[in-house]
Amino acid sequence: MPASLQVAFNCDQTRAAFHLFHPKGNIITAEIIAALSAALDSVSENPHLKLITIEGEGSDFSFGASVPEHTAAEIERVLPAMHELIYAWLDVDAVTAAIVRGRCLGGGFELAMACDFIFASEDATFGLPEIALGVFPPTACAILPARVGSARATSAIVTGTPRSAAAWRDMGLVEFVSRGATLSADVDAWFNQHLASRSAAALRYAAAAARLGLRAHVRAVLPQLERLYLNDVMRTEDAAEGVAAFLEKRAPRWKDR
Repeated sequence: MPASLQVAFNCDQTRAAFHLFHPKGNIITAEIIAALSAALDSVSENPHLKLITIEGEGSDFSFGASVPEHTAAEIERVLPAMHELIYAWLDVDAVTAAIVRGRCLGGGFELAMACDFIFASEDATFGLPEIALGVFPPTACAILPARVGSARATSAIVTGTPRSAAAWRDMGLVEFVSRGATLSADVDAWFNQHLASRSAAALRYAAAAARLGLRAHVRAVLPQLERLYLNDVMRTEDAAEGVAAFLEKRAPRWKDR
């Protein structure tokens, strides 16, 4: 079954749900990035929209970005497209939330942290494993320090250690943690309690105002991180070795250059 993105609305058009699917752990490919960008454009004209949610099909949210697309030949096309999606996600005229089950890693985690809210099942884990490939996560470097503080963000980025939903909730990144069987119902209850009775116009402006500082910061910092990634890190021998080792399913042989 090919990769896909499904978009569904509730009956009164106040909620839009994006569902990621890729047979290999809902990885974020260039195809998925393009589909998400188009989906955001398609819902942006709906004046009644209050909440956009994104979740992965199956047991995991996303294993992260496509490693084969992180070769030198592909990354100069894919990374800017991902960053344009992040800018659009931060600009969208509705409250946004990631609904996370299972693993939420790398580029998938970056997409989730760009949402206004993260709702997670108790089995969810979040991590940034890019360091194991000899690289770093640019969007996380721009967003995560602003959301959880520099020290916590640095630990996640530099060590690559995955952490539980409860740990990220305690850091303030995850709104609530639910049992897997009740997560969808708990999100519905949260929507009914906090958003359903509100003006969609007021929510649009409130979300935009709440994101104002983060949006300005990301637009100032992420282009610098993109240049650092493409012009410096991706030209190291170790970045090429990290990708090659992953694809060949072996331990990397670092040269430290």
